[in-house]
Amino acid sequence: MSIFNLAWLLAGLCVLVHCHHIPIDFQADNQYSLVGHQNLPHLKIAPGNIDFAFKLYHEVALGAAKKNIFFSPLGISTAFSMLALGAKSHTLSQLLSGLSFNQTEITEQEIRENFRALLEHLNNPSRNIELTLGNALFIDEEFKPLKKFLKDAKYFFKSDISHTNFNNSEEAEEEINSYIKKKTNGKLVDVVKGLDAEVVTVLVNYIFMKAHWKNPFNPSNTQEDYFFVDEHTTIKVPMMFRNGLYYTYHDTDLSCQVAVLPYQGTTSAFFVLPDPGKMKQVEDALGRELFLKWLNSLREQRINLHLPKFSISTKYVLKGILRRLGITDIFTNEANLSGITGKPDLQISKAFHQTYLNVHENGTEAAAATVIEAVPVSLFPIMKMSRPFLMIIFESNSQSILFMGRITNPNEN
Repeated sequence: MSIFNLAWLLAGLCVLVHCHHIPIDFQADNQYSLVGHQNLPHLKIAPGNIDFAFKLYHEVALGAAKKNIFFSPLGISTAFSMLALGAKSHTLSQLLSGLSFNQTEITEQEIRENFRALLEHLNNPSRNIELTLGNALFIDEEFKPLKKFLKDAKYFFKSDISHTNFNNSEEAEEEINSYIKKKTNGKLVDVVKGLDAEVVTVLVNYIFMKAHWKNPFNPSNTQEDYFFVDEHTTIKVPMMFRNGLYYTYHDTDLSCQVAVLPYQGTTSAFFVLPDPGKMKQVEDALGRELFLKWLNSLREQRINLHLPKFSISTKYVLKGILRRLGITDIFTNEANLSGITGKPDLQISKAFHQTYLNVHENGTEAAAATVIEAVPVSLFPIMKMSRPFLMIIFESNSQSILFMGRITNPNEN
């Protein structure tokens, strides 16, 4: 049996500086709520993608007890939905179920068309945010995929297609790594190493995001402070500070605070700070219903916000994680990927995911141009990210979770 190697590489960069507020629907009581765009063609896959994001988080967290977690659920869903173009029979239904698509409510064709519309929406340069999300297929020169598979990959998933000499593994690795480096603005280099001898195809998924805070942190307010990794470990971190208006919510049921920091356009970061000792309680409850509850409960108020300045990089081998979600056939001889070649003679040998995140203040010039409100900060509630917290980067018009994770140690890269 040939091996179809899904060397699935996701590169996520978030450089956070200044920007406009995300679109919100202002209620009389200053409630934050999702802007309704129910007629948009990509919203039918949103519930499945959100469910998959939280299911994936739970599985990733199983193997990362006290480690940082950061990944792009949308990138993973996009890559494997593209792979579904070539899946047949039980392998296809298993893939779609594992990706949280209810096959009684949405058809395979609708999933493809919704992803095409979603990619067009997110890659639109007029959105005032630097965000690129796409795919690439590197195909061995002697391997002949079906024309329909290549055509659909390009049409529905905006995939670049390159013919590569996998007989020269060093040359193939260099070609793929150069592509990834270019698509991630140089943030991920030498990602592919040690390609399997029987590789015939490598699928790459990438996502690059550069966004800016609406209200930047003044660098002169950043000071070294303590971060409590756990009850036994304390470290020092550069802690940013800003007093301002934010949409927040105190979830008394789960003992955590939620605050939304807006970026440019329609993207925002949700920071969730569990009370001491309550991280597992919050993580266990994570899901679409809880996230919608937080969205509908947010209220605008002035707070003193303290947030670490940090940079982290993560990498995951997805095989075990996805198998626990029920996606098993594609990694075995039971795989039916005959939609790629016309024959059920392929299986996935590898699937992995890599991201990079950088959170910092805005530059001094932009910060100086920001109006700093002269108010006695001691009068306002404090939200200080001085212990492990969750971060969810959300695009409201498509209702997509672009990235999510847990920051346990801001100094651990």
